[in-house]
Amino acid sequence: MSSAKSVRLALLGCGTVGTEVVRLLHEQAEDLTARIGAPLEIAGIAVRRPGRERGDLPVDPSLLTTDALGLIKRDDVDVVIEVVGGIEPARTWLVEALRAGKSVVTANKALLAEDGGALHDAAAEGNADLYYEASVAGAIPLLRPLRESLHGDRVTAVTGIVNGTTNFILSSMAATGAGFNEALEEATELGYAEADPTADVEGFDAAAKAAILASLAFHTRVTAADVFREGMTAVTAGDMASAREMGCTIKLLCIAQRGIGPDGDETVSVRVHPAMIPLTHPLAGVGDAFNAVFVEAEAAGPLMFYGRGAGGRPTASAVLGDIVAAARNKLTGTRAPSESNYAQLRVRPIGESLTRYHISLDVAEKPGVLATVAGVFAQHEVSIATVRQSGREDDAKLVIVTHSAPDAALAATVEALSRLDIVRSIASVLRVEGGAG
Repeated sequence: MSSAKSVRLALLGCGTVGTEVVRLLHEQAEDLTARIGAPLEIAGIAVRRPGRERGDLPVDPSLLTTDALGLIKRDDVDVVIEVVGGIEPARTWLVEALRAGKSVVTANKALLAEDGGALHDAAAEGNADLYYEASVAGAIPLLRPLRESLHGDRVTAVTGIVNGTTNFILSSMAATGAGFNEALEEATELGYAEADPTADVEGFDAAAKAAILASLAFHTRVTAADVFREGMTAVTAGDMASAREMGCTIKLLCIAQRGIGPDGDETVSVRVHPAMIPLTHPLAGVGDAFNAVFVEAEAAGPLMFYGRGAGGRPTASAVLGDIVAAARNKLTGTRAPSESNYAQLRVRPIGESLTRYHISLDVAEKPGVLATVAGVFAQHEVSIATVRQSGREDDAKLVIVTHSAPDAALAATVEALSRLDIVRSIASVLRVEGGAG
């Protein structure tokens, strides 16, 4: 350590999360010193605009700098905290810090999902700690249990609601019968949705988190590019009503599963998409902007993690927990558990994943329609679980739920249905998860 008297911190970024980190360091200074065995001291804060008004932020203005790399390279810095986000220059900064043997605490899910391997390699090279609890599900203690507590077990599946914005939107649609645009407008007015909500509603945010979760759970490097991603903008009030009739609700899920591929090899599947789940499922009752993750392990069985997944203070809480761990290790000369990627399992494409489909068809009302449609399912070796039919005059609606089948076979079935003259439109296609099938 640079000093026996304190652990010196370099903070990169002082926006919503960074500001709360500074406040918590100030408010809990005495307790933190007792927990760690030495005081925490801010050596510097890298910001883009040092002269910006920062209200009553409890920090000496002389600590602010625009030279992030220079701050990182200082000999008196022990732990680097990054809450800026994005890929570059954050990757360059953190690799520099780790190679120099400085502990890193980051909340940067995008960087970890795109190139977490580079950070882990740099940590190994510099014999340094890399902590990132705040990158997934805010204040919920989730990554450390996967990384450490369940290290002696075999995790078979991780299913979660990891984006608060989309969960608020879908919860509002389910409760009020509103359409997607109405629910999004409400989420924006309440501050749950950004001015540009694309990263949330198109699943990019959840896909990054899914990659991180799968990497930890299955001891395999998984990147965001490996994750199948489908947004939830096409979910309609009609879909919600249909889900309700089935005793289900709709959630945007991240699903990571260990399984056997077509060739008998062990693989992992990682996907993000809206799905119907039974109201009896543990995730079905997760409302508002809350997050929850359901973990299944062979020995431990089912485990549930629930709480606020976003916001400055909850996220800062997770960051602070990592700072405490990194500081303790600095004092004792120890390291956190290193990356575990020994399994190197193949990430199977979405087509190989087993799932169920809920398909709503507008069809011509005439004899033989149901038989023709059923024949298409049989042709692609997809078994039908239930059929509901309603209609008037020349129009009819068919709602079909399948048994489990490879996603490729289900997608091919939908494509074949769209080419039938008797099918006027495919109103919606949703995956069904979490029930017998």
